[in-house]
Amino acid sequence: MFIKDYISKDYPAFNVSDSIEEASETAKEFGYSHVFVKKKGVFQGALSQSFLEESPEGNLSSLAIHFEKFAILEDSHFFDTIKLFHTFNANVVPVINKEEKYLGYISTDDVFSELSKYPLVSEMGAMLIVQVHEKNYSMTEICKIVESNNSKIYGCYISAMVEDEVRITIKISCDNLTSIDETFERYGYSVVHKYYNDEKEELLKDRFGFFQKYLEF
Repeated sequence: MFIKDYISKDYPAFNVSDSIEEASETAKEFGYSHVFVKKKGVFQGALSQSFLEESPEGNLSSLAIHFEKFAILEDSHFFDTIKLFHTFNANVVPVINKEEKYLGYISTDDVFSELSKYPLVSEMGAMLIVQVHEKNYSMTEICKIVESNNSKIYGCYISAMVEDEVRITIKISCDNLTSIDETFERYGYSVVHKYYNDEKEELLKDRFGFFQKYLEF
């Protein structure tokens, strides 16, 4: 899961002596949010494509004061890119080595493609969001609750921390879902959201529907 295993090299970094117009046109052609600037192979920074469109003619060195200093090291973890994409409103992130030499890039498409292979995304299943006080939060207990009901966990992560409460999103196989709900509640967890059809709720809806039809006769 190291960045170096996902580096693409077809999007060039521009030299500080290259023209603003050339860099902007290349970014448009590739559909990327930023262009990357280097000097003698060393990464200098990034410029957004929208900023380049509004810049006067000249070379990239004239915009040095506006370079955004974001990049990721080749030996970083794959997930470390996600925060950079969000922080800099980017769909592409430059990859550098410890000497700050530009090596290539990684895009949001690369990230989504890799994430789609994870069971959390690829497996069919039910999604639960449970909430518990932070003092009582235990990932071990959560796994035990699910697995004791003969279901499988495909993924589990903390999705929010609201004051003293922790919210955990869980993706599980579609086995014994009602029992899992009840067990969470018995152990002091609140089921905040559930993305599947609750058998008990559906049964009550059916019975209510039959009752309404009975009254109409």
